[in-house]
Amino acid sequence: MELYDLAIGARVKHPTMGLGVVYDLDVRTAFIFFQEGGEQPVSRSFDGLKVIAPGVEIGQETLDLDHVKDALREVLEEMQSPQRPVEMASRYEGGTMILQPADTALKSKELPMEDFFHKIVMIRDRFRVLEQKINAHDKLSDQEKVELQQYITRCYGSLTTFNILFEDKEDHFVGQKGE
Repeated sequence: MELYDLAIGARVKHPTMGLGVVYDLDVRTAFIFFQEGGEQPVSRSFDGLKVIAPGVEIGQETLDLDHVKDALREVLEEMQSPQRPVEMASRYEGGTMILQPADTALKSKELPMEDFFHKIVMIRDRFRVLEQKINAHDKLSDQEKVELQQYITRCYGSLTTFNILFEDKEDHFVGQKGE
């Protein structure tokens, strides 16, 4: 990689550490915040580092840490995806969910289990993004953040019914633990 190929804010891909954002540079090293591995120095001459989106050239001005943090949050939110695929329990694959009204004169609704499962996973992922946004919000007090987190935790608790759909226990919804 040549010196002119890299700038602060560039999005990069490393063969083992994955996606990251350049937050500082010197003559020999790019300092990168990786989604998976956190902050890591990488030699600018390392051929395995690929630029996937350019950064911005910064002159002699000092780098404002708050702007860097905001930029990193935005990049990580854009890259928000499950760390690994979320699998539906095999016993429900190819199944159908049937919603049967009490009134037999009314038609029931059938929905493929895969579609229903996808919606549950999307709800879970959006709650996680909401949690991140609450924690990163600079105008909320710590007390307000705690209160909003408690509502999200209660929502997770309400969704524990759907844990039977997940193949792996680590994908389960977890509500507030008993005291």
